[in-house]
Amino acid sequence: MAATDRQVPEVGLSEEAARRIDLWWATVMVGALGLVFALLAVFGGVAVPVLLALAGAYIFNPMVTALEKRGMDRTWGTTLVFTGGTLLLVGAVLYLVPVFRDEALKLPDFFRRASTQVVPKVEALLGTSLPELVRQRTTELGEQATQLVQSAGPAAARILASFAGNTARFVATLLGLAVVPVLAFFFLQDYPLLLGKMKDLLPRRSVALVGKRFAEVDEVLSAFVRGQLTVGAVLSVIYAIGLSVGRIDMAIVIGVIAGFGNMVPYLGTGVGILLSLVGLMLSWQGPWQLGVVAGTFIVGQMLEGFVITPRIVGEKVGLAPMAVIIAILAFGELFGFVGILLAVPVAAILKVVLRVVIQRYQRTNLYTGDARAP
Repeated sequence: MAATDRQVPEVGLSEEAARRIDLWWATVMVGALGLVFALLAVFGGVAVPVLLALAGAYIFNPMVTALEKRGMDRTWGTTLVFTGGTLLLVGAVLYLVPVFRDEALKLPDFFRRASTQVVPKVEALLGTSLPELVRQRTTELGEQATQLVQSAGPAAARILASFAGNTARFVATLLGLAVVPVLAFFFLQDYPLLLGKMKDLLPRRSVALVGKRFAEVDEVLSAFVRGQLTVGAVLSVIYAIGLSVGRIDMAIVIGVIAGFGNMVPYLGTGVGILLSLVGLMLSWQGPWQLGVVAGTFIVGQMLEGFVITPRIVGEKVGLAPMAVIIAILAFGELFGFVGILLAVPVAAILKVVLRVVIQRYQRTNLYTGDARAP
């Protein structure tokens, strides 16, 4: 923002009043994020289903709103979107579960061949022997993968039995899973009403400015929640198709990992290329495969940069790659898997909060050195 823009006060508010409202808003936002993590830690069984339902309502609200603008009643629009989403989800599960089951059955042989074939090829390529520790670890990885797949069924049965043995926890888990779509439906149906009631609670003088700040948060969050999930899904399909054309082992699994891993800068592409090279060594049929693998990732990245993001998704989340990586590491260390899932959305919200605080600071006489500044 230019220096001249920073000196323009909000319409209808003095600079001092606007600054006070913004600082209160920033404090409330940080406190609300802290409350969310506290609730997850203390009442995870209740908080997780509610958060999942709210996330679903937030994701699908633009579709229902678009139908409502076309004259459809919101209840019918919610029902239509909900039914369509449910059918798509069921169809995807019915298709993907057998596919991933077949891919999982290949894992033991994949790791076993990787430990016995890839290491010698790497040694021949480098012209030197790898340390014995590397050879030993790759062999152990293949054996452990075999044992893991063989024990997956009994392990799942034991987990189910342990839940069933603890009747209260088993019932709570089932209720938690069952209540998510119900809550999501009603949150989605009443989304404008809920927002309206929250807006009615705001002090009248601060409605416009606070509404503007929440619009900024919504812009950043929607770029991540809707945008990055869309990018991950499209890239997964592109990578899976390309690697399948190249007859690479575990093409679908590698494609999904590389596609959705793209949410973490460099991680998805790096891991995808590494796994593809391992699969390439195990299924070598000629130099053409190397060209297909390289072309798949090059085309995927070019489409992501020039077509998917600008034309389909719009602006990205707006966080620097290093900030995303640090947020994931920090929140993962503090809050575990839930922290990893919430790291980037929370970091995006905090970015808006920090930007607002900095803007207000840059309008003070402490920053400008102007005694006349408010």
